[in-house]
Amino acid sequence: MDGRLILPGCLHPRETPSVSLLQLGLGWFPETHGGAENVFYHLARHLPHQGVAVAGLVLGRASAVLDGGARIDSFAPPTAPLPQRLAAARAAVAAALRRQPPDLVASHFALNTLPALPALRDRPLVVHFHGPWALESAAEGAGALSVRLKLLVERLVYRRATRFVVLSRAFATILTERYGVPPDRISRVPGGVDAGRFDLPDDRAAARARLGWPQGRPVVLTVRRLVRRMGLAALVDAMVELCRRVPDALLLVAGRGPEAAALQDRIGALGLENHVRLLGFVPDAQLPLAYRAADLCVMPSQSLEGFGITALESLAAGTPLLVTPVGGLPEVVEELDGDLVLAGSDARSIGAGLAEALIGSRRMPDAAACRALVRHRFDWPVIAARTAAVYRDTLS
Repeated sequence: MDGRLILPGCLHPRETPSVSLLQLGLGWFPETHGGAENVFYHLARHLPHQGVAVAGLVLGRASAVLDGGARIDSFAPPTAPLPQRLAAARAAVAAALRRQPPDLVASHFALNTLPALPALRDRPLVVHFHGPWALESAAEGAGALSVRLKLLVERLVYRRATRFVVLSRAFATILTERYGVPPDRISRVPGGVDAGRFDLPDDRAAARARLGWPQGRPVVLTVRRLVRRMGLAALVDAMVELCRRVPDALLLVAGRGPEAAALQDRIGALGLENHVRLLGFVPDAQLPLAYRAADLCVMPSQSLEGFGITALESLAAGTPLLVTPVGGLPEVVEELDGDLVLAGSDARSIGAGLAEALIGSRRMPDAAACRALVRHRFDWPVIAARTAAVYRDTLS
């Protein structure tokens, strides 16, 4: 039930018919930095090089024409009230369909697609399933009514879809078991990363000097949104065991979110002020340097982790990482020669795994192997080619 894995083939844009695509997204990646926004933005950049002409609609503050020729327009500002946003999405999609009818439509967020369904009529719709919106909300403590409404929105849109694209086998299973989508309508295309942007010439010491990080300490980095299911509370707890075995270890947490205050309180209660630092938001331009400066990265997710683009970013920088056995995370590292999947997602398993990696008793891949995996399997041109193959298959 993992969907059909779309692999790079012999397709070349000059040898295949062109396809016109209307992408419906959530936010605009230069303004908001979520996983769905990341995928939308990079597909818009790279699909034109695969013979797919792209127009896009997102929540945002400005319009843009990307270097590949894709035009992305805002249908409403991110702060617009929900009724205004939905009405604007409906009007913008209808106008786009009248102006230049696309061969197919790709949805990256169910709520922004829902009001456009009547205008789409029988046009093929591909849903990029970035995660179960309702289930994620429930995991973060949303009320029962909110969760039910989100589930209804998802089901209305998914019922209309021709094809689904998922990031991992784990999400293919959720689509089938929780939403009743037949496996033969699911294609698996992993997330991507701009491999060249993260492959810096700086060595670890130079990267730390530029960031002002300490030179003499083993540094573990995690780049996460600070919400419950990301496992940051368990990671902070794991530092007690790690510091027992590696006394000078330092954990740096990059990201922001509603759990920041609770995490800081937890750090203080455990006496870990000298071993755990919350960095807050790290600008996108500094992330390659941050990954390069770390000895090790970790993704301690507890639930509903569909893939983990930050895992790819770490590997692209040549920095190995450990992941919990949750969702699609093991799929990111399964081809690397190393023991990169932790025994569990609890604090004890995380702490023991980090300690073993830092003292050298756990098998880890070298920087060259990490970079090579990303270049060959996860670089955005490779992912765009796989996605274009799904679109052409849908039209055929």
